[in-house]
Amino acid sequence: MRGDEPGRRPVAAGEPKLRRAARAIWPVLQQTAAAALAWLIAVRLVSHHQPFFAPIAALVGLNASLGQRGANAVRLVVGVIVGIVAGELAFATTGGGVGTLALATFTAMMVAQLIDGARIVIAQAGVSAVLIAALGDPAQGPQRLVDALIGTGVALVFSQLVFAPNPLRLLRRSESTVLTGLADGLRSAANALEQEDEQEDEQAAEQALSQLRSLRDKLGDLSSVRKASDRIVRHSIPWRSAKAPVVHERESAGHLDLLVGSCLMLARTALATTAHQRRSLASMVRRLAHAIAELADQPGDRATRQHATEQALVLGRQVVAEGAAVPAESPLGAACVAARLASIDVMIFAGVEPALALGAVHTTVDDLRVADPPRSPRRHWHRLSGWHWPSGWHWPSGWHWPRQWIRRWLRPRRHAAGRRPPPAPGPTAVHADPGPQAQPSSE
Repeated sequence: MRGDEPGRRPVAAGEPKLRRAARAIWPVLQQTAAAALAWLIAVRLVSHHQPFFAPIAALVGLNASLGQRGANAVRLVVGVIVGIVAGELAFATTGGGVGTLALATFTAMMVAQLIDGARIVIAQAGVSAVLIAALGDPAQGPQRLVDALIGTGVALVFSQLVFAPNPLRLLRRSESTVLTGLADGLRSAANALEQEDEQEDEQAAEQALSQLRSLRDKLGDLSSVRKASDRIVRHSIPWRSAKAPVVHERESAGHLDLLVGSCLMLARTALATTAHQRRSLASMVRRLAHAIAELADQPGDRATRQHATEQALVLGRQVVAEGAAVPAESPLGAACVAARLASIDVMIFAGVEPALALGAVHTTVDDLRVADPPRSPRRHWHRLSGWHWPSGWHWPSGWHWPRQWIRRWLRPRRHAAGRRPPPAPGPTAVHADPGPQAQPSSE
C-alpha cells in the first residue's frame, strides 16, 4: 500500500518507516475487520466450510486508494465471475491437467481484457481460473462465486457506508500536496536567481525547473482525486448531500493546472534574464512562493485565502507598475507577464472571481474579498434516527451496554436528565475572535 497514491497522505522523502507504518494502521485494520467479517458470514450464515474466496475478496476490494475502493470491489466480482466460468468450461472440455489450467487462464484473462481491461479484473479472472482448474472440482464454482459476492458486499459496505472517506478532505489534501511542491519549486528558483557563481547558477536553475516539471505527476494524482470525489458523492450514502461543496472545490482544484503552468513559465523566463535583472526578480518569486506556501498549509481556511489574495494582489500591481516600461518581447517583459498571470491565478484559486482578479491588478480596488470556501460536510447518520427495532424483539439478558450504545447512535443526541443545556451564543459570538485567554484572578 503506497503512501503516495491518490487519496492518501503524501510520503515525504526520508520519512521514518515507523511513521509510514503508523499511517497505514487504520486502512489495514479496516481490511482485517472486513476479511474476518466476510469469513464469519460465509461460515455461519451460508455454511461454507472453507470460504477462502470471501476474505480474499474483501481484502482485495479494500486494497485501493481512498475513493476508488468501491469500483475496485465491483471489478473484483467481474474478474471472479469470468475466471470461474472460464475454469469450469475448460475443465468440462479437457478434463483436467496442465492443458486445462493453461486454457482456462488464457481464456479468462483475454475475456477480462475485452470486458474491462483493468489490472484487477484481469488478475482476478486469471487467479479464479487457476484455482478452478488446479483444484479439479468444478462443482465448487458456484460456492466460490457466493463467497466472492459475500466478500465484495462486505467491502462495499465498508467503503461506501461505514468508512466512506470525506471527499472534501481528499481534495484539499491533494491540493496541499500540489501547492507545497509548487512553493518548494519557486523557492528553488528564487535561490537560483540569487546565485552569483555561474556554474552553481546553472545547477540551481536546472534543479528548480526539474522540481516544477515534476508537479505534473502530482497534478495527475489531483485529477484522479477529483474523479474519485465525484464517485463518492454519487455512490456513497453518507456523502450524497455534500455534492454542492464538493463540486465547488473540484472546480477550484482544477485551476491548479493553470497556476502551476504560470509559475513554471515565470521560473523559465526569470532564469533567462540578465544577472542584474535576476536579483530584482528573486524577491518577487520568493514572495509568490510564500503566499502559495500559506495556502498549502490551510487550503480550506478563509483567513488564509484572504491573506494570500492580498499578497498576490500587491505583487500583481507591483509587476504591472514596474513592467509598464519594459519591452514585452524582452525576457524581463515575459517574466513580468508570467508573474502577473501567476498572481491572478493565486487569487482565482483562493476564491476570487476571474473577472475581478484580472481587473484588480489594474485598478485601485482595495476591498477584494474572497468567497467563503466550502465547509467540510458531515455524515448524515441522523436519517437513521427514525428506525426502530421490530416489534416483539428483546435484547438478551446482560446486553444493556450494547443496547444503550446503539440507541444513542440511532437517535439524535439529547442532553442527559438533570443537566442544563448550554446557553445559546449571542449574535456577536458566531464570528468573534476569542483572543487570548483571560488569566484567573488571584482573589
